[in-house]
Amino acid sequence: MQTVQVAQGRKVNRVINTLAIAIPIAVAVMLGIRLKVDLGAWTNSLPFVNAVLNSLTTVLLLLGLYFIRQKNIAAHRTSMLGAFSLGAVFLVSYILYHITHQSTPFGGQGWIRPVYYFLLISHIILSIVVVWFVLRAVYFALSGQIARHKATVKWAYPIWLYVSMTGVIVYFMIAPYYTF
Repeated sequence: MQTVQVAQGRKVNRVINTLAIAIPIAVAVMLGIRLKVDLGAWTNSLPFVNAVLNSLTTVLLLLGLYFIRQKNIAAHRTSMLGAFSLGAVFLVSYILYHITHQSTPFGGQGWIRPVYYFLLISHIILSIVVVWFVLRAVYFALSGQIARHKATVKWAYPIWLYVSMTGVIVYFMIAPYYTF
């Protein structure tokens, strides 16, 4: 029985590692497409939708922390799976926007410019890193490996919370410069 669990764990690790590499590469390829697809004007609202998704993710992450501290595992699980689901919807929405629109240059000047770029670059880098942690945390939780889940969440949670919060901040900083 132990041998089967070890083999299954290795297979899951391979899948998680593959996804953690494939997702950022796929996003980078989509962002790099120079020939933009016309899906209609409705895609103009996607940056706002993405900010809402990130805001809701932040709320669910905070609720998840609250519920686990209250030892309400069912509510914690619901909150965290909700945050995970919103993350998947965000990813699709983000890709849809970026395959239909050119990048918007930041127009701010002065001290706000380096602040914006620091937030943007740290957000992007950590959004790539967090995929691996979140996939592992979800797998460990759903497979009942709570000690490994807790060890992973020590890293996953603060990174994920930072990424979801800075996504909203970056949106508000770039929003005045959108031209549709």
